[in-house]
Amino acid sequence: MNRIILISIFSILTFNVMAQEKIVQTAGRDQLGEFAPKFAELNDDVLFGEVWSRTDKLGLRDRSLVTITSLISQGITDNSLIYHLQSAKNNGITRTEIAEIITHIGFYAGWPKAWAAFRLAKDVWAEETTGEDAKAAFQREMIFPIGEPNTAYAKYFTGNSYLAPVSREQVNISNVTFEPRCRNNWHIHKAAKGGGQMLIGVAGRGWYQEEGKPAVEILPGTVIHIPAGVKHWHGAAADSWFAHLAFEIAGENASNEWLEPVTDEEYDRLQK
Repeated sequence: MNRIILISIFSILTFNVMAQEKIVQTAGRDQLGEFAPKFAELNDDVLFGEVWSRTDKLGLRDRSLVTITSLISQGITDNSLIYHLQSAKNNGITRTEIAEIITHIGFYAGWPKAWAAFRLAKDVWAEETTGEDAKAAFQREMIFPIGEPNTAYAKYFTGNSYLAPVSREQVNISNVTFEPRCRNNWHIHKAAKGGGQMLIGVAGRGWYQEEGKPAVEILPGTVIHIPAGVKHWHGAAADSWFAHLAFEIAGENASNEWLEPVTDEEYDRLQK
């Protein structure tokens, strides 16, 4: 039996992928060692000891992606998929990414299979990381640095934010990161001529709202143009870290007027 067939057959078995040069697997021998010793040997020593261990050819994250796609496409949503989803999470696939991955699979493999996979994925990614672990996980989602605590403007924010200068030449650009529920106060960019600000979402999910208008969701790639003189606020969604690039638009006599905080009542209406 060649190795391509082995990957298809044995990928449904329990395993624990470790990000190391040589993956050590004992699930085959633990569960089937006496009943099917050759099968156990092929599972532990060939599939995982050799195929999964070829990380110089294909990384663990990509192998997890291929495996869960194969299982979902076949309609396999038992404990084997749970274990592979857990390993995918351990190998760096985020909650946002798995949701997009399964949505994509649904169009090709079938909607019911995607629904079944989502039931399991929600449980695997249910426990959100907190504190420094969550911050580190979010950093892995984007190319720009989170930067340092935004202490200079902390009094104008509800929650913790971080600031990383990206460019101070030609155009002033900063990467601003918000923890979940963090948002800045209502404010206005003022200028006698020109001025204003532009935002580009780079990671996570957030909100932008102008006074008197519905809030706009910001996702990676979303571009927000803020003219001078417009009262507005922006920040993270309640269930997601969020980061955007902030571009300061040149203007005459430009300044920033900070106003009242966005109340919990105003903010919570957006989550419903």
